[in-house]
Order: sequence, then C-alpha cells, then structure tokens
Amino acid sequence: MNIRFFTLAVTAILFAACTKIKTSTDSVPSISDQTSKNIAAAKAPPSAVTYLTGDGADVTTTPVGGLILMGGGTDVDAAIQWFLQRANGGDVVVIRATGADGYNTYMYNMVPVNSVETIIIDSRTKAALTSVTDKIRNAEALFIAGGDQWDYVNYWKDTPTEDAINYLINTKHVTVGGTSAGLAIMGSGYYSASSGKSVTSAEAMGNPYSRNVNLGANDFVASSFLANTITDSHYTQRDRQCRHVTFMARLMKDFGYSTSVKGIGIDEQTAVCIDQNGIGKVFGINNAYFMRSTSLGAETCISGTSLTWNRSGMAVSTYRIAGSSIGNGSFNATNWTFSGGASYYNYVNSGTLF
Repeated sequence: MNIRFFTLAVTAILFAACTKIKTSTDSVPSISDQTSKNIAAAKAPPSAVTYLTGDGADVTTTPVGGLILMGGGTDVDAAIQWFLQRANGGDVVVIRATGADGYNTYMYNMVPVNSVETIIIDSRTKAALTSVTDKIRNAEALFIAGGDQWDYVNYWKDTPTEDAINYLINTKHVTVGGTSAGLAIMGSGYYSASSGKSVTSAEAMGNPYSRNVNLGANDFVASSFLANTITDSHYTQRDRQCRHVTFMARLMKDFGYSTSVKGIGIDEQTAVCIDQNGIGKVFGINNAYFMRSTSLGAETCISGTSLTWNRSGMAVSTYRIAGSSIGNGSFNATNWTFSGGASYYNYVNSGTLF
C-alpha cells in the first residue's frame, strides 16, 4: 500500500513537471517561426523619416519661381519670409541628410502655408523612393538645409531626388535653394568636400590640386541663373574667398568653363534672393560677393605649385553688395550686372590674393 501510494505520487509529480516544461517550451517561437520573421523584416521596404507640420493633404497653388541662396549661420528671417511667400499658400518641403524638424514650426508660423514637411534623405536607396520624390515634386517651395554637402552629392546625385529638384526649378518653376551645404550644391559647379575635410584657403591656393580640392560640374543641380557659377558660404567668417578663387581657376582649366567662370560668395546671416526674372537682392547683416573671370584663366594652375592668376591685376572682377532687412542692391543673373554696391578686381600672385 505504501509502495502503491509512493508510485502514484511520483507519477503525478512527473506528469506535472512534463506539463510545465511543455507549456514553457510552447511560449518560445520555434526556429522556423523566428527565421520567417527575420525574412519578413529583411523584405520590409525602406522608408525615409519625415516630419509634417500642417495639413497632410496635398494642395495645388500657383507658386512663383526663383532661388534663395543663404550663407549659413543664423537664418535670415526676411529672406525666409520672401521664400515662403512664393509658395502662395502651398506645401513647403525641407530636405536634408541629418538633423530633424528644426525648420517646421519656424517656417509654418512665419507665413501662411498649407504645410511644412522635412524629409531626411540619408541614402541613395531613400533618394530613389517614390514616396520621397513625389513629396518633392508636389512642393510649392523647396529648401535644402545645412549639413555636409558631400552627403547631398553622395546620396542624391544621379538619383530620382536629383531629378525631382531639377523638375521644380526648370519645369514647375518654384523657388528652390538652401543654406550653407544647401547653398554649396546650387551652382552648376560645386565643391563636393568628398575627401571628408573642408579645404582651407591656404591649402587651396598653395596647391590647387590638393586632395581636398574636390570639384564637380554640370552634373547635379541645374539652374540657368547659376550656369558657369560656383557658390560658397560662411564666406568672410571662415576666410573662404581665396579657396573660392582657386575653385574658379580649376573650373576654367579642367571643367570646360574656358571662356568665363562666375562665383557667388555669401557671408553668414546673409542671403541672395533671386526672383523668376533673374533679379536678385541681398538680405541680412553682412555681404554677398559676385565674381567673374575677366579674360583668360590662371597663368599657373598645376599640382604642387601655388596658384598665380594675375592677368595684369584684373583676373577676377568682383562686386560686393551689403545686405539689409528689406533687400539691398540689385543683381541681374541673366547678364551679370549690378547696382547698389562696390566693384573692384582680385588677382593672385604665388598663392597670395590681392
């Protein structure tokens, strides 16, 4: 009797233990289930991070074309207001490769628009997404934020995002532009910064073919107002005029700008706003510089040797316009004429700018 009772007790304990183990095992996904989930995750389509302020429904208005070119640092409120008004109440899109929604509330509260949406495009895969390019193409104004222009060249060039930007400029005729790195890619010629190190003026003039002088031309953003033109930002604050002149000399020698090259350098807290007719004004508290080669290219522009671009002391014709809160001076991008500023010549002897 005791043996039978003992046997029954042991059997009950073993049954309970087996039942508990089974229940515990059932709560863990099988290897095949987990593999299926991993495969499903791998097949999930990529998506871009977006931030929306305002109405998510697309509206159609009649935008006005133009360009906003901002030199970096604190944004110029008057220039941003000019930019937003040209959307005529439509949808404003901000694109960038890093950062978040810093422009959304600022822009949305400045001028009545239907929405402001920021899109983070940080890979070539995302730059090819229809969900991204449709938003850009539907915009009534497009702003390219600051950051690293190599990200923009690396991720966006030769992708549907590039096509969408150029569609806005040349077909839909909306106002497009940006600040700092966003400005750097707007000209037909551009400094890509692909080496990962921003080239200084001393390095560029000391050796125009330094590994950090990374240029491209005629293969990215395309605006007729900035043909044969290279832009630069943070201009006097980071002593960039010398490197800018070097970029111009290289474009003349190596990139087909053999008869003429132009440059627009813009200080921080300053912006050049160009309307649909190519007429520009300078907003902000500092200066914008408009440069153009006067005749031939540099006398000495070779690897390992300091730049010399003299041409009788008149290598580059420069026009400086100071900014104001209401827009100062006049710049005609169609024929490169000016008023309201000061003109002078720049030239370079053995790596020194005069």
